[in-house]
Amino acid sequence: MGHAKTSYVCQPCRASYKQPYDRDRQRICPRCAQPLIHVGSAFAAPRRRDTAAWRTLSVLLHACVRFHKSCCGGPGYRPRTLREVRERMTFARRSGVPFARALVRHF
Repeated sequence: MGHAKTSYVCQPCRASYKQPYDRDRQRICPRCAQPLIHVGSAFAAPRRRDTAAWRTLSVLLHACVRFHKSCCGGPGYRPRTLREVRERMTFARRSGVPFARALVRHF
């Protein structure tokens, strides 16, 4: 039986690749030779032309938010638009909640 595959992302190329997970191996983008970012098995990549969705994804990845499956299903709530990210940033500033936690919190 083969190992389950997980998603890796190249932000400069706006590309996603499903590959077997190996903690000790660094994945390289076949297009630009930059390191790929491990995002988890529950990741659904936006279309390459959707720049707003890739900007939103960039904010999530820089905040160390990933898309791993939980025991009950998917990764939970993740913002899909820049407007939702701005709302979460405002909430985090006003309430003192860490930014990464505010991004994944379902209101």
